[in-house]
Amino acid sequence: MLFSNREEAGRLLGEYIKDKVKDVHMVLGIPRGGVVVAKGVAKILGVPLGLLIVRKLGVPSNPELAFGAIDPDGNLYLDRWTVDYFRLSREDIDRVAQEELKKIRERERRFFGGKVPDFKGKKLVVVDDGVATGQTVIAGIGYLKRKGADKVLVASPVCPKDTEERLKAHADEVYCYHTAESGSFAVGMFYRDFRQVEDSEVEELLKDGVL
Repeated sequence: MLFSNREEAGRLLGEYIKDKVKDVHMVLGIPRGGVVVAKGVAKILGVPLGLLIVRKLGVPSNPELAFGAIDPDGNLYLDRWTVDYFRLSREDIDRVAQEELKKIRERERRFFGGKVPDFKGKKLVVVDDGVATGQTVIAGIGYLKRKGADKVLVASPVCPKDTEERLKAHADEVYCYHTAESGSFAVGMFYRDFRQVEDSEVEELLKDGVL
């Protein structure tokens, strides 16, 4: 499976789930790439687009490799195997966590004007451009449920089989357009165009959304 770009992935994912999900209040994209995909899903479902600002915690020696994630309340979701393998100390974890929480606050100010969206009683679909370990999405699910969301669904263009199964223990429903069965996995492997998305593009995508 190879998507041309995130826009195509969003259209395909939206068509895939449109008859499977009902009465959704909002589609939430995980910045930044996930927002592009989420825009297409929201358009097909006919619901507003919003943001779920959670951040990956990267191993200091290899920031692209996640050892966990952090949500807007500062709660940590750790992959104990990765933490132990890289012998990350509490100080290492706290330092990275504080850096990422600062980035969450910056994006809350930029995208929300400091006003936190109200998710209470809502049925939400969380979308990213792909899910590798699932830590960031799991952090988002936990956050939304603590904020009173009625149901949290997850939809992704691509994810590994084991991650899809792991997400089912946290989300009310999980939809993966393409499930990768085995072998090495990186989200970018499944896109011809996987360029970085800028914050200004996210702002443009959100213009028709309701936050």
